[in-house]
Amino acid sequence: MSDKDERLYAMLIYLLSFPFPVLAPLIIWLLKRENSEFVDYHGKEYFNFLISYTIYFIVSGILSLVLIGLILLPIVGLLLTIFTIVAAVKSYNGDRYRIPLIIHFIK
Repeated sequence: MSDKDERLYAMLIYLLSFPFPVLAPLIIWLLKRENSEFVDYHGKEYFNFLISYTIYFIVSGILSLVLIGLILLPIVGLLLTIFTIVAAVKSYNGDRYRIPLIIHFIK
């Protein structure tokens, strides 16, 4: 697989997560991870990101009972959007971007 194709597939993992948060990135990652270490890295990074921010949303939702979560929910949503866009751009540039504030479940 050429370097340009690797970067394109890695970027698509992040971009297609906007309309299809689980299915599209999972298909790309499962089909291309054997052929490209770069795509495998970004697939793992994206799913760690997705799992971590799902946990953050659940905790923020629970904390909304004590009003703190009402402040945290929009912040987590904004960070999710910003970090997804930044990761898409960085992956297309060929960088191994480590998304901030994620827990690495998949190694």
